[in-house]
Amino acid sequence: MQFDVFNGDADGICALLQLRLNDPCDAKRITGIKRDIALLDRVEAAAGDHVTVLDISMAKNQSSLRQLLALGVTVDYVDHHDPGDIPEHPGLSATISEAPEVCTALLVNGRLRGAQVAWAIVGAFGDNLDEPALRLGEKSGLSEAALEQLRALGVCINYNGYGASIEDLHFHPDDLYQRLYAAESPHAFLQSSDFRALNEGYDADLAASSSLTPLLAEPSFAAFQLPNAPWARRVSGVFSNELVRAHPDRAHAVLTEQDDGAFLVSVRAPFNNRAGADKVCSQFDTGGGRAAAAGINRLPADGVEALFAALAAQYGSPH
Repeated sequence: MQFDVFNGDADGICALLQLRLNDPCDAKRITGIKRDIALLDRVEAAAGDHVTVLDISMAKNQSSLRQLLALGVTVDYVDHHDPGDIPEHPGLSATISEAPEVCTALLVNGRLRGAQVAWAIVGAFGDNLDEPALRLGEKSGLSEAALEQLRALGVCINYNGYGASIEDLHFHPDDLYQRLYAAESPHAFLQSSDFRALNEGYDADLAASSSLTPLLAEPSFAAFQLPNAPWARRVSGVFSNELVRAHPDRAHAVLTEQDDGAFLVSVRAPFNNRAGADKVCSQFDTGGGRAAAAGINRLPADGVEALFAALAAQYGSPH
């Protein structure tokens, strides 16, 4: 039996779209909201089964990965996060790159030699990798207008993955994957009512965030707080990416209030220095991520000052 395990954001979805449009397969799919990365725990596989894993941290799934391999399950793992210690096992194939301008969709594109390049570009745009996406698009002969449409789609797919629960999202990530797969091409999906619904939701949520002012703003970093509301949880990732591009020399932390008064935190390194976000977040119990973009799943209210101190230590003390 085939299992496809993938992150519910644009990168994970577009990585799987490339693989399955190129090599159709009847698989059991396992995914969730963007922050739901302990997905291998849900795989009930047996000896002889195969698992494809896309865009979820190997470091956060080490125990389940080793258990699957010990059962005689073969695993193909493609990702761009810190993997931790990669098991040496004949049943594991791992394509891992932590390079700051690489995402899982681009790794799959390399493997497939551009067979589904449009979806790779969508995934890269969705992962806030505009420059690599543009380079790949220009190499593929796409016009500026076409690339802007692919960027809009990538941003909307990524936006859909953010939320505290599936109920916050416009589409369950697997449902969105199936609709994108049925469309086959980004161009076809862009003409659909599904895209219009996503785009309208994105525009409304981004407009709601436009009046926010920072909790703290220093030359080297700034922090914003979003309220405990579905629109805020949905827009948190897009809002973080917009801040990075508007202030490329500044790191940003976006704190989204949760029901218990704690915060969900997104940290983005400065666009002009894509390093250190993982170091900041890994100092906290539920933190992790990549050098350019990382997060903390639960930061107690009394930990906010410690977060500010970690940002100052990493990116420069307040002036």
